[in-house]
Amino acid sequence: MAIPGYIDYQRREYCKAIGCPIQKQLDLSTAGSQEAEEVRSVCKVDCIHTTFEFHHWLIERGYEVVRPEKGQA
Repeated sequence: MAIPGYIDYQRREYCKAIGCPIQKQLDLSTAGSQEAEEVRSVCKVDCIHTTFEFHHWLIERGYEVVRPEKGQA
């Protein structure tokens, strides 16, 4: 749900933008296949990049992390 005048981060946008080799493997596999799930497990459990890198990538591109005020969600 985008805030008016803003765009939402797209799933794996960071991974694709930085040319992550795991993302490249995922792109070559068939969605939902056993191979794709094995590759995805690397991302879920043992990502080769840090939250620090991801956070700074977001900042450099003008993304903001927001949440609704208490009682609004």
